[in-house]
Amino acid sequence: MNHSRLFIKNFGHPRDVLEFENPPPPPPLESGEVLVEILAAPVNPADLNWMEGTYGLSPPLPATAGLEGGGTVIESRDDGFNPGDRVIFLHVGGTWATLVRARANDLLKIPAEIDPLQAAMLKVNPATAWRLLHGFGKPAPGEWIVQNAGNSGVGRCVIQLARDLGIRTISFVRRAALIPGLLQSGADHVFTDDDDGHGEALAILEGKTAALAFNAVGGESALRLMNLLREQASHITYGAMARRPLTVPNSLLIFRDLQIRGLWISRWIANAPKEEIRAVYADLAQRVLTGKLVQPVDSTYSFEQYATALARLRADDRHGKVLFKPETSQPT
Repeated sequence: MNHSRLFIKNFGHPRDVLEFENPPPPPPLESGEVLVEILAAPVNPADLNWMEGTYGLSPPLPATAGLEGGGTVIESRDDGFNPGDRVIFLHVGGTWATLVRARANDLLKIPAEIDPLQAAMLKVNPATAWRLLHGFGKPAPGEWIVQNAGNSGVGRCVIQLARDLGIRTISFVRRAALIPGLLQSGADHVFTDDDDGHGEALAILEGKTAALAFNAVGGESALRLMNLLREQASHITYGAMARRPLTVPNSLLIFRDLQIRGLWISRWIANAPKEEIRAVYADLAQRVLTGKLVQPVDSTYSFEQYATALARLRADDRHGKVLFKPETSQPT
């Protein structure tokens, strides 16, 4: 097999620091290790932060890029895995490579029938959405949650999971053109993320308030979500797309006693009981298998096409995730 990978030697803008190479095959496995052939690996905002040096974890350099991905076991020196098993990486795995040598404890076995592209995206967005809906006081059926970045990977997963849980959603997006697609995926209401959209949301709530708010933007967008929350509700930040800080008015803290929280799914994976992690991912995998949880795919690229893949992330007409698919020679 022709081994290839994408790696960085220094932190900086991804287009400047990311490099492609054909390294030697990984060294022989030690006890408790597994060799995985990567089938697909998405390009997430966290990957860009990781290369910039602004992510929550900074690896020793040089390092293979890629925080998420899925593949097939081709060699194992651990009793829990056999050649042919399908797996995803629960911890930082350097997944932008054709072959990854990993510790068995860093992997999670998944059903072989899952589409490789959907499997590669299972770790981050679906689990983040699940934790948002379950980890801060689960809303009862019929209650409202509000979120910005409704068209993001997490936002779409929140909509689909909430739909099946009977929780009603109000989502905000940057452009009105995104609204029909989210409504088709099960969103109850979608508005533009501005003062007009906020007014429409207030009218829908009819004096009621939301149980939870999910923020991936920051700045004024995050404040608009706060103003839709009931007393003692939680406002959870899991992203910072606008790169603007949260400004919390004193009145919302004093008179509504809002709970301002944060979620980093990697911390939950590191600290939660293994049984809980396995149960959550088993549930999510089953939803993917039955078509109840789908993340749209925009395009796939080989590792050699990394510059084109990075450019595609900024395209106005992009709809869904950009992924690396090692056997792909042309974008699809």
